[in-house]
Amino acid sequence: MIGFPIGVLTSNAFEWYAHKHLLHGARTPQGRKSLVPSTMKSHWTHHKLVRTGDFQDAGYVEGYRNWRTRNEVNSLLALCAVTSLALPVAPFFTLGTWYSAGNYFYKHRKAHLNPAWAKKNLPWHYDHHMNANQDANWCVTRPWFDYLMGTRVISSADLQERNPLGIRLPKAVEAPLNRWVQRVSPRTFARLDAVATDPA
Repeated sequence: MIGFPIGVLTSNAFEWYAHKHLLHGARTPQGRKSLVPSTMKSHWTHHKLVRTGDFQDAGYVEGYRNWRTRNEVNSLLALCAVTSLALPVAPFFTLGTWYSAGNYFYKHRKAHLNPAWAKKNLPWHYDHHMNANQDANWCVTRPWFDYLMGTRVISSADLQERNPLGIRLPKAVEAPLNRWVQRVSPRTFARLDAVATDPA
């Protein structure tokens, strides 16, 4: 049973890594480079549409007929096929990765069809697209690895999640957790603090 949360945590780590290195690509003098250039091209097209369309991406309305949606679905299915190799020895881990792939597509699609929902439920992903710095906030489903890797950049108070786990917690747990995160990861809140103290 412990394999399921390990699969979900591993998926969040891969979500962070793949978004940062494969979808955005590495900056080079010749431009951005990725091991999967067609996927990177699809992703940057998605970014452009979202920035100019008030966070919406109509490709999700078209569904599988849309080349970008098709690319995303096929990539998630390929990842599930890879983790299926672990099914005989780690069935709960495998189920955790399958759940995460479905959850990723569901949340990502819903976010870009309903920006108000995204702003409330996935503020870290809204920040990724609409913040001045699009090379931050790599997680989509939960901001876990952004906090662990120091890449969560909160741009405004209305885009600050209640806690770094991105889930509802009792205030008795949430308050000390938030204080601890602000102490160990002050960079996460640097832009927010700068905006708060700016007289303009």
